[in-house]
Amino acid sequence: MKESGAINFPARHESFERWFGTPLGRALLADQRQMLDRELSRFTGARQLQVGVSHRLPLATGTDFVQRIITTPRWYPQIPDQVAVCDAHELPFTADSMDLVILHHSADFSRYPHEVIREAARVLRGEGNLALIGFNPMSLWGVRRLISRHNDGPWGGRFLMRGRMEDWLHLLGFNVEASVTRFLRLPLQRSGRNAVSRIDARLGGNRILPVGAYYCILAKKRVYAQIPRRPAWRQAKVIALSGGRAVGASRGCSRGQCVPEESV
Repeated sequence: MKESGAINFPARHESFERWFGTPLGRALLADQRQMLDRELSRFTGARQLQVGVSHRLPLATGTDFVQRIITTPRWYPQIPDQVAVCDAHELPFTADSMDLVILHHSADFSRYPHEVIREAARVLRGEGNLALIGFNPMSLWGVRRLISRHNDGPWGGRFLMRGRMEDWLHLLGFNVEASVTRFLRLPLQRSGRNAVSRIDARLGGNRILPVGAYYCILAKKRVYAQIPRRPAWRQAKVIALSGGRAVGASRGCSRGQCVPEESV
């Protein structure tokens, strides 16, 4: 992935975090929390990891995991426990150490989005689960980003294609188990529910039309069984018969009857 050196990603992270305090941002975050609480409630394990643009935006807080870790790209004074300061494309965790990884717009706001997915695959154990959330370019929000004159809030993100993310996951050894778009509200700061949001409710979270503001991809990391090595043929394998003579096992067996060959 080519580096975009002119983009100030730390500033965009801060702007995106502030945007979640607006009426539209709060509504989007509430929808994402509701969706993940429902989809991830059946998962259990030792460690859950959330990789995002801020530790102040926790998701899936009700899951049954022993340890829930969240990352943040910036250091803060008095940072809480269970928070790791790191970039999304360089996670400070050992391989196969997480049971669930949640990528919350981390690829949208990274200089190296492919490496973000690769790092998630590295730290996730075999048969572990991944939840990837990103903005949908094939939506009114994608149109708004194209015509926007500024890069504040979500409009500073990449808006990567959902099909492209699914292809990356397949290449990294994942099975995509679910892929949906949600949140049909217009990309405007309005406090009340409008007609479009009511359509979203009738469609059950927009599982029919793939034009929601964001997508969520649920995937499982595949584990390939190793092909066992064939044991070396024992050349000295013999069958002892009565009479004190040893014979070699013959391959000329038919219907379970073997004719022994006299050994020299």
